[in-house]
Amino acid sequence: MAFDSVHKVAEADFPTRWAHFRILGFEGIIEHPEPATADNPVPQKHVESAVALVLGDIGNVHAAPPIIRIHSQCLTGDVFHSIRCDCHDQLHLALARIADEGAGILLYEQQEGRGIGLMAKLRAYELQDQGRDTVEANLELGYRADHREFELPAEILKHLGVKSVRLITNNPEKVAALEQAGIKVVELISASIPIEPTFERYLKTKQEKMGHLVG
Repeated sequence: MAFDSVHKVAEADFPTRWAHFRILGFEGIIEHPEPATADNPVPQKHVESAVALVLGDIGNVHAAPPIIRIHSQCLTGDVFHSIRCDCHDQLHLALARIADEGAGILLYEQQEGRGIGLMAKLRAYELQDQGRDTVEANLELGYRADHREFELPAEILKHLGVKSVRLITNNPEKVAALEQAGIKVVELISASIPIEPTFERYLKTKQEKMGHLVG
């Protein structure tokens, strides 16, 4: 996926319990030359959005590369504090680490359920309750194990003038996406959090089937 344009749509003051951020809204637009048809239902214009929480002077060329977290929206974890997954704790870990550093960026993408959407994610939950793991459930519903792309975060970082980062992640695909876009990952910071029995199998699946650096 390649964006025809990425632009900032808004910026505002954003105090939180961790630190006093700026919140920036971004949209990435993909133009498709062919009109949508029954056989090819791709709309002519596809828009993706994400927000960036920015703390401190990330443009200081003499400072160390900023700490970055690319976080995919998880309503169940981030909002309702579900412990079916580790998303909520990873989000808070990243915000705390950025606050401790005094500078960094949290990029929050609207990619619920590894990109399949909320309702499909809940259907996947049903299959997981019947014994499938997260990968098996996605595949049974006709999706890839992970439907996400990480080009938009890379383009946002370029827009912000960031050329190298210290990345909080356990997911090698995020590293690969940034490196492919020309953003150097100089340090990998673990996003591992204490394991709960309710998401132990979830983490094992990410490690064994998706190559995540868990533990």
